[in-house]
Amino acid sequence: MIKEIELERRIRNSAKAVIFRDGKMLASKIKDKDEVFYIMPGGGQESGETLEEAVEREIAEEFGIIVKSQSLEFVIEGVTGEKFHRVDLVFLCEYIGEMSNAEIKEDVNQIGYDWLSMNELINLPLYPSKLRKEIVNLYNNSKTVVYLGNESMEK
Repeated sequence: MIKEIELERRIRNSAKAVIFRDGKMLASKIKDKDEVFYIMPGGGQESGETLEEAVEREIAEEFGIIVKSQSLEFVIEGVTGEKFHRVDLVFLCEYIGEMSNAEIKEDVNQIGYDWLSMNELINLPLYPSKLRKEIVNLYNNSKTVVYLGNESMEK
């Protein structure tokens, strides 16, 4: 039986980016209470916007960086642990360059961003954690799993 609360929860598409540059990957740096961790850069898709447009816009808004979406690489869900059912669609994006005079719009709890070393990524606090191994595989041109299933934001 489906609980009534589950029917009230909305599904939120989120276009995320994997951006490699000089042996590193871009990540949003988040502080929640006393904990600092990383999440994939990107954000919610707007009505009338393609997923590719969403990821390119989000990276420009939050980081002042121009990217070009290349391919959908991963899908991961957050069915529990949040106010909404989150569906992250993670695109491999090409780094084009920095925008001049960009007005950065950081998200709630975002305290900046870092370029994370691909040699250390597997051990860094990047969430959803199921992405760590797959991103390393993508970087190394190894086989990846596209649909990673459910992972809540609970760490």
